[in-house]
Amino acid sequence: MGSLSPPNPWIETPLIESSALSKAAGCRIFLKLENLQPAGSFKSRGIGNLLRRSLQKHPEPNSVHFYCSSGGNAGLACVTAAASLDRPATIIVPHSTKPLMIAKLKTAGALEVIQKGANWGEADKYLREEVLAKDPNGVYVPPFDHPDVWEGHSTMIPEIGRQMAAQGENGIDGLVCSVGGGGLFCGLMLGLEKEQWGRNVRMLALETDGAQSLHESIKARELITLPKITTIANSLGASRVAPKALELALKHNVKSAVLSDAEAAMGCWRLADDERIIVEAACGINVAVCYDGRLKKLLPDLAPSSKVVVVVCGGSNITLGTLMEYRTDFGWIEQCATNDEAVPSTHSAPNKHPQLI
Repeated sequence: MGSLSPPNPWIETPLIESSALSKAAGCRIFLKLENLQPAGSFKSRGIGNLLRRSLQKHPEPNSVHFYCSSGGNAGLACVTAAASLDRPATIIVPHSTKPLMIAKLKTAGALEVIQKGANWGEADKYLREEVLAKDPNGVYVPPFDHPDVWEGHSTMIPEIGRQMAAQGENGIDGLVCSVGGGGLFCGLMLGLEKEQWGRNVRMLALETDGAQSLHESIKARELITLPKITTIANSLGASRVAPKALELALKHNVKSAVLSDAEAAMGCWRLADDERIIVEAACGINVAVCYDGRLKKLLPDLAPSSKVVVVVCGGSNITLGTLMEYRTDFGWIEQCATNDEAVPSTHSAPNKHPQLI
């Protein structure tokens, strides 16, 4: 690895037009498949860019050791990116972290996975005050609130522009992403501002009820800290968004919306049935908005010819077992669906086949 120009720890992901989701939404839906990133989520871009920039700035890049306190997608992205850059990464996680994620972190190449504390705050405090204090070459890796993270995520925008042009299309009309701490949202917004075609793109920022820190902050026009997180979409579980996220969310082209856990779960099984893609609930909300008129209600100016990109942000905290649990626990939501017979997943929905619930 050359210290002056470390490689990008992320890849260009496909942008595909989905006939099933387009039919469901009433406009042209394009899926940006960030679930195919090396770490399984969009965080390969932001976290990967932060690691890459850190090595460029460090006087002795070959001595750098990365540390992250996320047992979720950010931690996995840190380990994966560090391995690609030939540097070690240690992850500190709370005791509540699932064995599945610990195993994934170790398999991805973590030098060490340390369990400490009852929650993320305690694990992060231990990392900052105890672990990093003992390593002069240690670099702290924040999950979302850092300009280098936003810069990494912003690379998605020119990529979308090139991919649309290759398909004979000129730009897009809408962009859908979910919001946790706001790192992805910040990156996409900053990326759009740099593109001539991106300045009038409508941005739909989605959260689940129980993790709607951005939505509440927009209503109050100041940063709001949620007292607790109560959602199955735990990857969106930031009680307070980055200040930059609120600043950008107050712009005219942003629409914030909150969906239920049931809708997020429905998005997961619908995407699996319509496109054979499995994602976690934090990504399922981006897909759910395409069904049963939700997108048109939120962005009423969309026409059948409008082009909307849905960021399939991915995530590793999902299994077939979890997906089946979603169908069991939330299958009732399909009873309220419009049941468009032209959409393939309508025929496999839980309300159509109760024995699958």
